Amino acid sequence: MTSEVADSAEAAGHIAPAADPGFLQRHGVTIEYILIPGAALAGALVVFGIFVALFGKNPIDLYFYMYQGAFGTWFSWQNTLTRAAPLILTALCAALPAQLGLVIIGGEGALLIGALSATSMALAMPSAPPLAVQLAMAGAGMVGGGLWILLSGALRQYRGVNETISSLLLVYIALAILNHLVEGVMRDPASLNKPSTREIGAANMIGTIPGTDVHWGLVFGLIAAVASYILIYHTTFGFAARVAGGNVRAAKIVGLSVGKLILTVCFIAGASAGLAGMVEVAAVQGRTNANLAVGYGYTGILVAFLSRQNPLAVIPVAILLGGINASGGLLQRRLGLPDASVLVLQGIIFVFVLASDALYGRIGFLKSK
Repeated sequence: MTSEVADSAEAAGHIAPAADPGFLQRHGVTIEYILIPGAALAGALVVFGIFVALFGKNPIDLYFYMYQGAFGTWFSWQNTLTRAAPLILTALCAALPAQLGLVIIGGEGALLIGALSATSMALAMPSAPPLAVQLAMAGAGMVGGGLWILLSGALRQYRGVNETISSLLLVYIALAILNHLVEGVMRDPASLNKPSTREIGAANMIGTIPGTDVHWGLVFGLIAAVASYILIYHTTFGFAARVAGGNVRAAKIVGLSVGKLILTVCFIAGASAGLAGMVEVAAVQGRTNANLAVGYGYTGILVAFLSRQNPLAVIPVAILLGGINASGGLLQRRLGLPDASVLVLQGIIFVFVLASDALYGRIGFLKSK
């Protein structure tokens, strides 16, 4: 072999991945899962900027203040992470059933039921040690939220009721139950203008991570996301769930109990959202009232869609959406936009994400030959 040929062979062996003609095809799916949602998000921001420009505001100022309100300072970061905590948990409520092909959008209802269950448990243990109360609250919240979403799975499995419709309708039932109890038997007589339950007590609050103003709910969310990823992608149970989600008939042929998989996954999903309700009570509100219904469950659906139902990808997407929510106050003060303008942006993002779903597998240079 001549020196020229040897040099050419060595150079070919060290070719950069970007120059490798097969690199894009081999990693096309991964690239799509990053590129397409990113493009959908960017497109939504552009459309929102145009929408704001129609009202005489500078879109550049809009983007600047959104960044400042979300990530510009340490205070902004803490506000963003605080809002991201419940979003991670409610996003898992939509992401986990999606592994089975189920579209569950009732995370808001599971959050409210989880909050009610956790509050009831705390009020039933007035003299117990704080740690025991906190553990009992977490358990009650998870069981309450889990059973609530389990109901949607059971209706789907045994009565053929569409889980999307049933889980959505259960949100309104959960809100009605919350209002009935908070304004009735569980109402604190001292809560005049805003009907609420009695406080769970300062000693029973879960507090903040040392050195920050971010409550421990963020850690709960991170642990839940990592545990969900391990469950779905590194256990036989998760493999069975993904097989059933890909082809129910094939799963039944090989002997998988699809009904048990549906009920179990729905319970775990609801437990995640129920834990979010417990966190909101034990870390933020200190009691249960209508302030809990702020849309974390609905935003969690958007987080799940943007992350392509990947439990690990839920974490950065929840932080991003939490930042958008956190920037609403600054947009209101600096640009005179209504605080609900971030809800308009979330709606635009959701439309773009749904529209971009048709692009997966159709980008030419990423398709395998």
